[in-house]
Amino acid sequence: MSKKSDFFLYQNNRYNGDFTPEHLIFNSNLQEFTQKISFICSLETAGKLTPEESYKQIKSLWKDLKRTKKQLGIGVQTPPSDNDEAEE
Repeated sequence: MSKKSDFFLYQNNRYNGDFTPEHLIFNSNLQEFTQKISFICSLETAGKLTPEESYKQIKSLWKDLKRTKKQLGIGVQTPPSDNDEAEE
């Protein structure tokens, strides 16, 4: 069971978009990405991370998010099939 304090550190907003398993997974990954970016920015602002280290971490997170998007097929339009052309 998660602690009450975890809720405030790791908020998970409700998904309201078009429901598909891929969209739900990507939304979850996107929320995790934004949370980590926020932590990195706060650490850099506080002087705990250098700007270069912050940049490297954010770049790595961005690459991971792009890879996830590609693996889930988000934003990829499928070409029309031969059957679609025959119906016109």
